[in-house]
Amino acid sequence: MAVRTATRAAATLGVAAAVLGAGWGAGALAGPVDRPAAAEEHAAAGEHGSAEGGHDAAPEAGGHDLPAGLAVSAEGHTLDLADDALPAGGAVPLSFRLLGPDGAPVTAYDTVHEQDLHLVVVRRDLTGYQHLHPELSPDGTWTTPVALTPGSWRVLADATPTAHGEGLVLGADLAVGGASEPVPLPAPSPTAEVDGYTVTLAGDLVAGRESEVVVTVARDGVPVTDLQPYLGANGHLVALRAGDLGYLHVHPTAASGAEVRFAVVVPAAGDHRLFFDFRHGDVVRTAAVTATARSTP
Repeated sequence: MAVRTATRAAATLGVAAAVLGAGWGAGALAGPVDRPAAAEEHAAAGEHGSAEGGHDAAPEAGGHDLPAGLAVSAEGHTLDLADDALPAGGAVPLSFRLLGPDGAPVTAYDTVHEQDLHLVVVRRDLTGYQHLHPELSPDGTWTTPVALTPGSWRVLADATPTAHGEGLVLGADLAVGGASEPVPLPAPSPTAEVDGYTVTLAGDLVAGRESEVVVTVARDGVPVTDLQPYLGANGHLVALRAGDLGYLHVHPTAASGAEVRFAVVVPAAGDHRLFFDFRHGDVVRTAAVTATARSTP
């Protein structure tokens, strides 16, 4: 299965890094995460995430590192989608491979945050977000069912090939047939709601500085103090920059009571969509908000 570079050129690399924001914008929440049932169960683990792959990775303040996920090929590896276009609807199989420097499919991966590969599928207008964990076949093909609406989508694969020894995040575009209209980015607001839960994000984020983001979860006005571990933590954030969909995945530094704390370094000002995954009552839900980082004074 050859890589189709003519239809999946690498995204432009001259853009600023994906950023988080001081203004938190509420939008429609993603609700329960749509993933295969096997990915719903995760054992409890420690609260601290590790800076591996696209997880917790951030450029140094004042640096010129690019955000993850902008290119289909990087460091000798390529994300090869089985199909560049899929039909709309539920339970549609999405298959892909990661090709190594020798052109052969990668079949050995290091486990990071309880999974060998984290897959994010999101529409270009930052709606329809899904965080999935595909199954790997012996020939190196990853497959997972997806539920997609018409439009232009981005597929982001976050993994650590064992032979490579370092994390990679590669991205490719996916077309889903049918009529669609882009959805405007929601306006800023500090809270969002899903299934009776209220998620609040607090933090004054300034580009080029490490800032603490504190996420609190409440249900029907009562703080939720018994969040269940999901991917080895009490929740995690995925930030996608509006426009280029540069990718940042952050796991908590600490959690106590109803609060989950994150240390986030944002290298540049700008708008993005922030997705907070959390587990409670044996269901994983996703709160989606808009975030804007302001420039360094």
